[in-house]
Amino acid sequence: MTASSTRRTTVARSRIAAVGAIAVAGALILTGCGDQTDSSGDSSKETASSSKAPLFDKLPADIQKAGVIEVGTNAEYAPMEYQEGGKIVGVDPDIAAALGKQLGVEFKFTSGSFDGLITSLNSGRYDVAMSSITDTKARQEGLDDKGKKLGPGVDFVDYFTAGTAVYVAKGNPEKINSIEDLCGKTAAVQRGTTYEQALKDQSKKCTDGGDKKITIEPFENDTEAQTRVKSGGADAGVNDYPVAIDMARKADGGNAFEVVGEQVDAGPFGIAVNKDNKELTSALEAAVNAIIEDGTYKTILEKWGAESGAIDKAAVNGGK
Repeated sequence: MTASSTRRTTVARSRIAAVGAIAVAGALILTGCGDQTDSSGDSSKETASSSKAPLFDKLPADIQKAGVIEVGTNAEYAPMEYQEGGKIVGVDPDIAAALGKQLGVEFKFTSGSFDGLITSLNSGRYDVAMSSITDTKARQEGLDDKGKKLGPGVDFVDYFTAGTAVYVAKGNPEKINSIEDLCGKTAAVQRGTTYEQALKDQSKKCTDGGDKKITIEPFENDTEAQTRVKSGGADAGVNDYPVAIDMARKADGGNAFEVVGEQVDAGPFGIAVNKDNKELTSALEAAVNAIIEDGTYKTILEKWGAESGAIDKAAVNGGK
């Protein structure tokens, strides 16, 4: 992430009827479809044939027939998922390609707004959402950050772990060393992410302790948040840790940003699946465990410098 957690947050295509009415957007339940742009990413063109793939039989029959799993993502979070030369690349597409070889199908990525991914998943636009989405109880149950029911939740197949990180302009002009130092400051963040909620929680701690609140500036996409920090309009930004680290290393040749402090509130990233599609959830869990066991998973994370997020075993709905 740019400098922070996960965070890379907040997903027919799902050949399952959407459960109930899809409600509005909300803090991490990722509402509002937003503009879904088909900037494809054929992440697994060389998947094994159905006759040879070891886990093909675990897939739902409709996906076996289609030979494709449609994936919703927000391709703005290098190194997790981003666009390069018109193709969606990164940790998640590479993991998906490896899963595709185990399952004998292609994972086809389409990029859209982050806060619309789960709504789009539950409406049938996608089979899964894979976009550095933090697995939380709220998202599992379809709740907003205040516990209000917004609509159907989702199941998660956890495959990675990351926390929240704070990043600042190179040189750290405001001398910020942790998220606690943001009291009375302005912070930029992408709307609908877990790290937007982390800022809200910290701002309350600030005011409860007699300090000034954090002025939170949420943006539709993370690029806008980064630009705000780089221009000096915001004192800091908050993001998923691997994204923040990658951004600090690469933006303007490493001269634009730096990450301050340690990542906080680390939690699992999950592949979101419609709750009615237990068969697909089970197949994905088995596929994640298979690539962990055969070493492919480790190789992918090493390729992208994301080893810090490695897990030992897949879990379903392991978030808190």
